[in-house]
Amino acid sequence: MVQTGRAAGTHRPRSGNGTPASGVLCPMRLSVSPDGTVAAPAPPRERRRLIPYHRLIVAVALINLGLLWYHLERGDWRIHDGSALSALAALMLVNFAAAVLIRQQTVLNVLFGLAGSGSRSWPLWLRWSISQVHHVGGIHAGAALAGTAWLGAFTIAATVTPADRTTLVLAWCVVALAVLVCACAAPAVRSRAHNVFEWSHRFGGWTAIGLFWALTLHLAAPAWQVWVLALLTASVASPWLRLRRVPVRTERPSAHAAIVELDYGVTPAFASAVGISRSPLREWHSFATVATPGRTGYRLLISRAGDWTGDFIDDPPSHVWVRGTPVSAPMAKVALLYERVVYVVTGSGIGPCLGQILAARVPAKLVWSTRDPRATYGDALVDEVEAAQPDALIWDTTRRGKPDLVALAREACRDFDAEAVFVVSNKAATTRLVAALEQRGIPAFGPIWDS
Repeated sequence: MVQTGRAAGTHRPRSGNGTPASGVLCPMRLSVSPDGTVAAPAPPRERRRLIPYHRLIVAVALINLGLLWYHLERGDWRIHDGSALSALAALMLVNFAAAVLIRQQTVLNVLFGLAGSGSRSWPLWLRWSISQVHHVGGIHAGAALAGTAWLGAFTIAATVTPADRTTLVLAWCVVALAVLVCACAAPAVRSRAHNVFEWSHRFGGWTAIGLFWALTLHLAAPAWQVWVLALLTASVASPWLRLRRVPVRTERPSAHAAIVELDYGVTPAFASAVGISRSPLREWHSFATVATPGRTGYRLLISRAGDWTGDFIDDPPSHVWVRGTPVSAPMAKVALLYERVVYVVTGSGIGPCLGQILAARVPAKLVWSTRDPRATYGDALVDEVEAAQPDALIWDTTRRGKPDLVALAREACRDFDAEAVFVVSNKAATTRLVAALEQRGIPAFGPIWDS
């Protein structure tokens, strides 16, 4: 149902044991004007700070710098006897293996599952910290950068030695590829040329692994390095070994959205993500799955957000490619750590939250801001949302204009006695809303649009 929230006074949400959670206050008093618009004081000025993703990158860098300082102090890395080359090769391989393994589907499912298996009786600060597990990509980025740095040092040392020509050619080729992949993964490139980022990672990564094998065998590396490289290779190959072309059924409630149904013997967890493609060696796009209790298969909600999604909606295929296994949604897992939560979503952000709402594994309240929901997403989907969330606040921006999401989130948090807020919106709105809520002591989480 479409409604507006009530004005409410100061409230102190409860912790997992039912007592007031210290430091979590919702002191802002809201007012509702005659036309229904929720008004609130301006939020405090946002402070620039490192998010956990960036902190993990820094942590990985500091660990590697610590190792560099330790060995330089001991003086046990020497060019003339090959000890430096051996050590640099080992550190390079360990970092690259960490970068690859931390993004492996099975590893992520285990990691996110462990994060969500904690107790609601734990202190709020501990559950808040664990809930940052979705920033784990910082390890991937930090280890990849560190591995590239060690690779560069290895290649320079091999050039100075000098090593044989085959070693130098292979090493410099891998350096060039690693630098190219890192450059194409930079946020500025990734946001403006996603295909360049994706193709450089895929084809550059595959080529680099082949060159690593050639270099490892040529140098007769220790057995443990061969096993690590084999594990790294298997990690990269495993999703592609489960590549399949599956039929889909697509419903288009409007020119803005498509609801895609897949049923090929896989029913993911109540909230996961899966990548699909129309051509497996070209573009892949990841979408949140919606698994309906009692039904096999799952659905994807695709909204028009670029050329690929636009073409999909205008000309839906009869089949798509999927690879690997669905990856658990980290925020869906960590939501289980809280007694009560609020979902604040805009537009097609309802897709990633719908599976969690239908599963109802944690008491939740939905705040959904979207334009003309029934005309955009269809009566069936909106009816489904309202049946699962009778008290949902569905804000129709076509009739009411854009709302103050911070005010709505805080009001919902107060009224529902929620411990945490989960946000699914565009990058700018998510970043702004999460920061504003956290500054007020309210645990808030949202996608970070990084690796």
